[in-house]
Amino acid sequence: MNTAVVRVGEVFREAIRVNCASIIVVHNHPSGDPTPSPEDVRVTEMLVDAGKLLDIAVLDHVVIGRNRYVSLKERGLGF
Repeated sequence: MNTAVVRVGEVFREAIRVNCASIIVVHNHPSGDPTPSPEDVRVTEMLVDAGKLLDIAVLDHVVIGRNRYVSLKERGLGF
């Protein structure tokens, strides 16, 4: 598997249900390389935009892989 479809509504479903003020999104790269892909950045932008509409802050999007991680927020990608 080298791609996954992300539905923004599914990401926020539980956060809305329990009345969250913010979320942190985390996913893994099975390859072990946590470098964010262009798709990761696009999804982050979509999540941040949706969060603004829903009044649920997206605090970070973290990609993990092989004992390493990358914070898209720290890198200014999608925020």
